[in-house]
Amino acid sequence: MELVKNKVGRMVPTYIEGIGELKPFNGIFDTEVEGRRHGAINSKVVPSDQKLLGSIREAIEKTGLKDGMTVSFHHHLRNGDYVLMMVMDEIAKMGIKDITICSSSLTNAHEGLIEHIKKGVVTGLHTSGLRGNIAKEITTNCILPTPVIFRTHGGRARAIESGDVKIDVAFVAASCCDEMGNMNGKVGKSAFGAMGYPMVDAQYADKVVAITDNLVSYPAYPISIPQNLVDYVVVVEEIGDPSLISAGATRVTKNPLELLIAEYASEVLIQSGLVKEGFSFQAGSGGASLAVAKFLRDYMKENNIVGSFASGGATSYLVELLEEGLFRTLLDTQTFDAKAATSFVKNENHLEMSASMYANPHNKGCVANKLDIMILSATEVDVHYNVNVMTASTGVIMGAQGGHPDTAAGAKLTVVVAPLMRKRIPIVVDEVTTVVTPGETVDVVVTERGIAVNPKNLELLEKLKKTNLPVMTIEELKNLAENFTGKPEKVAFGDKIVGIIEYRDGTAMDVIRNVVK
Repeated sequence: MELVKNKVGRMVPTYIEGIGELKPFNGIFDTEVEGRRHGAINSKVVPSDQKLLGSIREAIEKTGLKDGMTVSFHHHLRNGDYVLMMVMDEIAKMGIKDITICSSSLTNAHEGLIEHIKKGVVTGLHTSGLRGNIAKEITTNCILPTPVIFRTHGGRARAIESGDVKIDVAFVAASCCDEMGNMNGKVGKSAFGAMGYPMVDAQYADKVVAITDNLVSYPAYPISIPQNLVDYVVVVEEIGDPSLISAGATRVTKNPLELLIAEYASEVLIQSGLVKEGFSFQAGSGGASLAVAKFLRDYMKENNIVGSFASGGATSYLVELLEEGLFRTLLDTQTFDAKAATSFVKNENHLEMSASMYANPHNKGCVANKLDIMILSATEVDVHYNVNVMTASTGVIMGAQGGHPDTAAGAKLTVVVAPLMRKRIPIVVDEVTTVVTPGETVDVVVTERGIAVNPKNLELLEKLKKTNLPVMTIEELKNLAENFTGKPEKVAFGDKIVGIIEYRDGTAMDVIRNVVK
C-alpha cells in the first residue's frame, strides 16, 4: 500500500481495495471543483398510480434494491431512531447482501448492525459518527470488510451532490407525511424538527421511500421534502422515540471547571471585537460550548447588541437567545431537544436549512462561510492546533465529525474549549490520535488553566495579552497538562485501516487503524 504525507503530516494511502483512489488533504480550500452535479434517474407517475404501500418489505421490493447497492438514512431522531434498524432487519430477512449504509450519523440505537455486518448483509458504512459497541467492534475486532468513511455534514452533502456517493434508495423517516410523499419533521407524535440531512438524499437518490407514523390528509404542510422527490410511502406504528433525541447530545453544565472555561472563552470573544451588532454565532453541543452562549447572553443584553443569526444544530439555549430578541433568526439543520422542536413549529424566525446550505464547501455559498464566531469542543488538541473529536485517547472510535471541520473553516474566529485533562489523561498533547479538524482553521484553545492563541492570529494574541486572562503558548499548555498526568503512553495500533477521515472537500485527512488488544 502506497502512503503519502498530507499537509497535516499524516501518512495516508493513495488507494484502498473496496474504496478506490484517495487524494491527500492539501489545504482547506485547495481542491478545485469540476464537472456538474449528479442527478437522480428520471421517472414518471400517472394519476392512477398509488405511492402508499403496505409494508417496508413491499417498498424494498418496489425499489428494486439488490445486492451491492447503497441505502441512506438520517439520524434526526438520534438515539430514538427506529427506522434504520426496521429497514435493515427487513433487508436481512429478504436475503439481500453486501449493502453500503450512507447515514448522516450512527448512534447507540443502531447496534443491531453488528450482526448484519458479521453476516455480510452490511459491508460498508459512510457516516459522520460512530459510537458504542459497533464502534468498538469495528476498531478492535475489524468486523467491517472495508474502512468506515467518516464525512462532515457538509462533506456528506458534497459527496452526494457530486456523485462521489450514489444512493440507490433513500429511506426517510417523517413525523408527518401524506399519501403522495409531502413530508416534514415538524408535527406528529414523533416530531423531531428540521430535516436538514435527508433533503439532500431525497433530491439525489434514485429511489426515495418515506416512512411515517403519521399519515395525514393531502396535502401535508408545511412541506420540507416535496412529493415530486418521493417514490413510495410506508406507514409504520412508530418511527422512533423523540424523547431520546437529546440523550447525550446537549446538557446544561453545572461543573465549575466547565463554567470557568466558558467564562474565559466568552471574554476571548468580547476582546476579539466580533461581538457586535449583526454578528453571527454557533456553539457546539458540549457543556462548556453551550455555557459560552449563556455568558454571551448577559453581555449582549448589557450592551444592547442584536446578532443577525445563530445556526447549526438548534438547542434550547440558542432558542432562548432567539426568543429574547438577541438574534434575529435561527438557522436549523438539526433540532437537538424538545424546546428547540417547539420553537421550530411556532417561531417563524426559526428557519430550516439543508445540510448542503449549511456546510457544503462546493456550492454557491454555505452558511458556515457567514459565521463570525464558532465555539467547538475537542477530545484532543495538539501543539499544531489540530483537533480530534473522533477517537478516544485509547484509539477507539467514539465520536463524530459533525459540522466541526465545516464551521472551523468558515468562521472568522474559531474557539476550541476543552479541559486541560480528563480522568488524568491530557487533552493538549504533542500529536492528536486522529486529525479531524486541521490546526490552520483553529484560532484559540481555551482550557481552565490557560488560553493559547494560534500564532497566525497575532492581532488577537496582542489584545488578549493586555487582559488578565491566563494567556500562554500551546506548548506551555501541553507541558502543564503533563506535569499533572505524566507523559501519555502511545496506543498500540495494528496494520488494518478501519476508518478514513475525509475532509469536507473529499480529501483524506487521516486514517484510523485497528487497536491492538
